Amino acid sequence: MEKEPGASLQCGSLWLTEQSREQRGADDDVVSMADSTVTVDDIEGELYKIERIRDVLVRRESELRYMMDDIQLCKEITRLKKELQKLVSIPDNDKSNEDRQKEEELLQQIHKLVETRDFLVDDVEFERLREKEEDKEMADFLKSRFTPRTTQTAQPSPSPFAKTGLTLLKECCGFTCSIM
Repeated sequence: MEKEPGASLQCGSLWLTEQSREQRGADDDVVSMADSTVTVDDIEGELYKIERIRDVLVRRESELRYMMDDIQLCKEITRLKKELQKLVSIPDNDKSNEDRQKEEELLQQIHKLVETRDFLVDDVEFERLREKEEDKEMADFLKSRFTPRTTQTAQPSPSPFAKTGLTLLKECCGFTCSIM
């Protein structure tokens, strides 16, 4: 059984003729989902932008988690300081051994929490430096990968998350906090 010229071929719900298929050529068999005006570079550029936005959001989430930890530490330190203040206000000759022991425990707990907070601030600073290095590497990569299409230099738009975690922590509880 020979195929007739112009015989039909069923592909899903589409009917193609052998003749029209031969006329189109093999390259036309693949149809892209992308708009014909979109280039591969445009798609890659958009993907890099989306990845960058995701990175910014992940960083912001991390900063917020650090801030929550810092707030909890500050609240606990404040609570312990108030409790210690009550014990310190008792005259020494009226204090029991239990009161003196409680004072020591409170001082140790406060000291431990302050050290924990110091480690937290150090972690935030380390993250900030790491992020700065990542940003520099990404900028270098993007400069090498995508050449500017216009000679006009675009002003960078201010980020809604311009403050780093360390700045936020210092404003939140660092220099203005009554604990330190």
